[in-house]
Amino acid sequence: MILKARHHFFYYPFFRLYAGWIIHRHFGTVVVCGEFKDRNLPVLLLANHFSWWDGFFAMYLNVNILKRKFHFMMLEEQLRKFFFFNKTGGYSVRKNSRNIIESMNYTSELLHDQQNMVLLFPQGKIETVYKDSFRFESGIGRLIEKAGDSVQILFMVNLIDYFSSRKPGLYMYISEYQGSGLDVASVQEAYNRFFRECISANALKSND
Repeated sequence: MILKARHHFFYYPFFRLYAGWIIHRHFGTVVVCGEFKDRNLPVLLLANHFSWWDGFFAMYLNVNILKRKFHFMMLEEQLRKFFFFNKTGGYSVRKNSRNIIESMNYTSELLHDQQNMVLLFPQGKIETVYKDSFRFESGIGRLIEKAGDSVQILFMVNLIDYFSSRKPGLYMYISEYQGSGLDVASVQEAYNRFFRECISANALKSND
């Protein structure tokens, strides 16, 4: 049995506030680049995973722009260790077991409610930001195919640069998937293309 997401009356509002506070404390600049056109559908947020911060970045985006009920998939051993996250929308997955099917089915259930958003890191592990492509796990493809066009698939790329400032700047790039194919290869290709565009756009900021 997976650990299903909970939204505790105290922990969940606290996490929403804490995410904004800690980001503004540690980053000198926070910029969201891109546009989200709300079509009153559930949102599947696909983001790069390079740091401890990534869940906080997604929560910040959700509070300020997406405005959905926050959910995210997390490795079961980590979720049991950090129980706080289970009370703020986290649910479990156990890799290399039949449990992953249950986790994906639960994700599909969440994406039937237009008030929900689900954060997934499609590469399934923390990887350096200094790369130009990501390989999505196969389960992501099955989830996307099952969701079809009843879900807004939103890409998120988070980049950090100091430029001439003492504190780093956080640059959140977002873009809705517009491709016609709902298979993992098509979505992966589109995400990688968007990621490279974000890297190029951020490089230009150094000349501003």
